[in-house]
Amino acid sequence: MSPGPIPFDTLFDPGFLASLSHLSITVQRVAAGGRFGDRLSKDLGAGIEFRDYRGYSPGDDPRAIDWNIYRRLGKVFLRLYEEQQDLPLYLMPDVSTSMFHEPEPRALTALRTALALATISLSHHDSTALFPFAEKMEMRVKSMSGKASTMAFAEHLARLSPPADAGTNLSAALRRLADMNLRRGLLVVISDFFDPAGLDAVRDALRSIRHRMLFVQLVRPSDAEPDLDGDLRLLDCETGEAAQITVTPHVMERYRETYAQFNRDLAALVKYHHGGLLRLDVEQDLVTQLNTLFAAGSLVV
Repeated sequence: MSPGPIPFDTLFDPGFLASLSHLSITVQRVAAGGRFGDRLSKDLGAGIEFRDYRGYSPGDDPRAIDWNIYRRLGKVFLRLYEEQQDLPLYLMPDVSTSMFHEPEPRALTALRTALALATISLSHHDSTALFPFAEKMEMRVKSMSGKASTMAFAEHLARLSPPADAGTNLSAALRRLADMNLRRGLLVVISDFFDPAGLDAVRDALRSIRHRMLFVQLVRPSDAEPDLDGDLRLLDCETGEAAQITVTPHVMERYRETYAQFNRDLAALVKYHHGGLLRLDVEQDLVTQLNTLFAAGSLVV
């Protein structure tokens, strides 16, 4: 039987949301072509913040002419401004079966993190979308905007639960997202990234992604130091496959080396694609970690 969804009351905590009100997400460049928002775009147009001048060309809006320069120099220049546009936020939380296991499931931190980022985005009038994935990705929310949408977004998150015996296939999810040809924005993948296909499959899929990327890796201390010893029968909660192993000091050392290399490879993968990587401990307070990660109130990706 598949685990059930995270209760709405657990996700939608007014105190938790209020603690995020001072935070913001900043990207180095905002894609052009959006609607009005609280972000500065690389487009130059009729905004509110002056950026530059350029010479007048036939067809330009005469209202942008700087007549003071014309009176002084006899030349026609336009005043150019930064346009205010929204930053599309695409949230991809991992809802595979393994995320909902354990006494304190990673899914709780994953969905609360998704709600935190959505709350920040919605408060800045950004377009926010929800694409949960397991073996397949689905589109739960194509676009929401405005602070008033926060509760509705939380309701969508509270309905998420894994399909029966749902494994993890991040590379397939990324390829489907790429095929949707969405406007460029910030893609946030929230997962433990324990994908049977490995990071090589993810690396190949990322070649078709045009968005800025933020990977949120959910970890717990036992990932690095599992409390295991002796003869064990391990059961994969997603596939049902079982394996008999004998845990010895040598086996534990090999495991630590493999896990450390996995973390290095994930960090290198994100860096190669000029993205950001956040590691969140699911056993620690999420708000405290977010306030630490959002240096000076802003997360720059």
